[in-house]
Amino acid sequence: MLATGGSCVHALETLRASGAARVTAVCVLAAPEGIERVRESGLADAVCVAAVDESLDHNGFILPGLGDAGDRQFNLS
Repeated sequence: MLATGGSCVHALETLRASGAARVTAVCVLAAPEGIERVRESGLADAVCVAAVDESLDHNGFILPGLGDAGDRQFNLS
């Protein structure tokens, strides 16, 4: 999931610092804000997403989204 884009940009910075020449960001679900942040960073040669949801809420969660990924992973939702 690509919500705010912060984690993706950090990963891209790490890959570029390690010498990666070409990087494609691939996400299953994204918010427009996250896509824009990754694009504006200029660190990804391409951004590929399967689905784009409406927006982010005040907590930075994708709306309508899949719910909290950690809660789903550990069966807390």
